[in-house]
Amino acid sequence: MSEGTETKPGVCVSLKRILDTLLASAQNRVELFAVELQEEKCRVVEAILCAAAVAAFGMMTITLGTFTVVILFWEHGRLVALAILSAVYLVGTVLAWRALQSRLKAESAFAGTVEELKKDRECLRTDN
Repeated sequence: MSEGTETKPGVCVSLKRILDTLLASAQNRVELFAVELQEEKCRVVEAILCAAAVAAFGMMTITLGTFTVVILFWEHGRLVALAILSAVYLVGTVLAWRALQSRLKAESAFAGTVEELKKDRECLRTDN
């Protein structure tokens, strides 16, 4: 009977250690997720501010540039100048749209958390 009572506390201690390890791992992953979430929020805010500045300055530049070109060709080709400028602006818009799409697809949010969870799953699959 003494052997049965000795193994039970050992099992409880082992279960507590396993549970403590699991909780520590979960806590570590949640903390990593929180850090990555904060970084992602900062990245999005910075991207929005930069995009707004680029849009504002770009619109001012395009407007003043268009006025300048149209005034230069006022007598002999203002419609041709406007058509060429419109085509250039369209090409610029398409290129900017493609760059934005590739930028949004390129960066994976929470990549560190996902990678750590993959490593955890791999450790659990292998026999130690």
